[in-house]
Amino acid sequence: MKFNDLKISTRLTLGFGLMALLIGLMGTLSVVLARSADKAFHSIIDDRFPKVLHLHVAKEDVTGVELALTQMLLDTSTENVQRHQATINAKRQQITQLFETLAQQITTPQGKAALAETLRARGEYAAQLLRYSELVAAGRMDEARAVLTGSMVAPRKAYFDALDGLIDFQESLAKTAQADAVAAVSTLNVSVLVLTGLALVAGAVIGFGIVRSTTGPLRRAVDAARAVAAGDLSLPITYRGTNETAQLLQALQEMQQSLVHLVGQVRTNSDSVSYASAEIAQGNNDLSARTEQQASALQETAASMEQLNATVRQNAENSRQANQLAQTATSIAVQGGEVVADVVRTMRDINDSSNKISEIIGVIDSIAFQTNILALNAAVEAARAGDQGRGFAVVATEVRVLASRSAEASREIKGLIGTSVERVEAGSALVDRAGQTMSEVVASIRRVTDIMGEISAASTEQSQGVDQINEAVTQMDHATQQNAALVEEMAAAAASLNQQAGELVQTVATFKLPDCQDQAQVPVQEPRAVVQHRPVRRPLLGHAHLPMAAA
Repeated sequence: MKFNDLKISTRLTLGFGLMALLIGLMGTLSVVLARSADKAFHSIIDDRFPKVLHLHVAKEDVTGVELALTQMLLDTSTENVQRHQATINAKRQQITQLFETLAQQITTPQGKAALAETLRARGEYAAQLLRYSELVAAGRMDEARAVLTGSMVAPRKAYFDALDGLIDFQESLAKTAQADAVAAVSTLNVSVLVLTGLALVAGAVIGFGIVRSTTGPLRRAVDAARAVAAGDLSLPITYRGTNETAQLLQALQEMQQSLVHLVGQVRTNSDSVSYASAEIAQGNNDLSARTEQQASALQETAASMEQLNATVRQNAENSRQANQLAQTATSIAVQGGEVVADVVRTMRDINDSSNKISEIIGVIDSIAFQTNILALNAAVEAARAGDQGRGFAVVATEVRVLASRSAEASREIKGLIGTSVERVEAGSALVDRAGQTMSEVVASIRRVTDIMGEISAASTEQSQGVDQINEAVTQMDHATQQNAALVEEMAAAAASLNQQAGELVQTVATFKLPDCQDQAQVPVQEPRAVVQHRPVRRPLLGHAHLPMAAA
C-alpha cells in the first residue's frame, strides 16, 4: 500500500504513534537509568557512609580508651582510677557493638578479611589492656606504666593500623560508589538529550511528510471549488489514492459533473417553466371567477345558519328552564318523602308506647288478682278466729272489693289499649305505603330530572355546535374572499415568473460547460392575456356579531 493511499487519520495515528513510541522509550530508559542512579546514591547513603562513620566512631572510642589509660597514671587516686575504668569499659562495650554492626553490614570478601584482621589486632590489644587494668587495680603503678610504654606499644600500633586500613578500604568503596552514581546521572542526561533530539527530528520529518501529502490535494480542491464558484465547469479535476483528500477531489469531480448535467437541464427546462407560468395565470383567472361564486353561496349559507342558531338557542333555554323546574320538583318530593318518613317513625314510636302500657296493665291485673287471693285467705283466717277476727274479716272483704274493681278497670283499660294498638298498626301500615309511594314519586321525578338534564346538555352542545358551524362558515367566507385576492396575486406572480424564467436562461448561459455546446431551448411563448375578476365583497346579513377569522 502506498503512502498516498493511507487515510489522514491513519497517517496521523502512525506519526503520533511513532512519537509516542519514542517518548515511551525515552521515558522507560530514563526510569531505568534514574533507578540505577538512585540505587547507587542509596548505596552510598545507606551502606557506605554508615560503615565509614561507624569505623571513625570506633577509632575515636579507641583513642578515648588510650586517653583514659594515660589519665589513670597521672592521678592514681582510687576515685580517679574507678572513674576512668568505667569510661574504658563503656568505650569498649560501644566498640564491641559497632564491630558487631559492621560484621552484619560488610558483605565483600575483602571487607570481611580487613574486619577479621582488625578484630584480631583488637584481641591482642585487649589482652594487654586487661593486664594493664589489673596492675592499676592492684596499685602496681610502675609495672602498669611499663606495660603501657612497653608491651602495649606493638599491639596498639597494629590495632590502629588495621583500623585505619579498614577505614581506607570502606572510604575507597564509598568513592567508587559515588563515581558510579555520577556516571549513571551523566548517562541519564546524555540519553535523554539524544532521545529528545531523535524525537524532534522524527517529529519534524513525519510532520513535513503529513503536511506535504495533505496540503497538495487540498490546494487542488480549493482551486476546483473556486472555478465552480466562478461558473467554470470545464476545469478538469484529477485525484490519486483513496484517502480523505482523494475522496474530497472525487466528490468535487462528481459535483462538477452533476452541475454540468444540472445546468443543461435547467437550460432546457427554463423555457418550459415560462410557458407553464402563462397557463397557470389563465387557470388562476378561472379560479377567481369560481371563487366569487363560492363566496356568494357561503354568504347565503351563513344567513341560514344564523336562523338555525337562534332556534337551537331558544330550545336550549327552554330545556334549561324545564330542567330547573324538574330539579325544584325533585327537591319538594324529597322533602315530602322525608316528612312521611318522620310520620312513620312517630307512628312506630306510638305503637311501641301502647305496647309498653299494655304490658303495665297486665302487671296491674296480676297484682289485683294476687290481692284478691290474699283477701280471701284473710277472710278464711278471720272466720276461724271467730269473734276476735270479725273486724279483720270486714277489712279483708273491702280489700277483695277493691281488688275486684282494680281488675275490672285494668281489663277495660287493656281493651281500650288493644283497640288503640290495632288502629295505630293500621295507621302505620297506611303510612308505610304512603312512604313507599313517595319514594317511587321521588325516584320518578329524579329520572325526569336526569332526562331533562341530558336534554338540556344536548341542547347546549347543539347550540355550541351550531355556533361553531356558523363561525366556520363565516371563516370560510372570509377565507374565500382572501383566496380570490390571492388568485389575483398568483396571476401577477405567474406573469412575473415568466419574465424571471427568461432571465434564468440568460443566467444559466454564463456557465462554461466542458463540451461548449448549447443545449436546445424551447422558445419562450408570451402568456395569454389575463382578465382579472375581482370578487364582490358583500357584507353578511345578520352576521355583524360573528367573528371573522383569517384563512
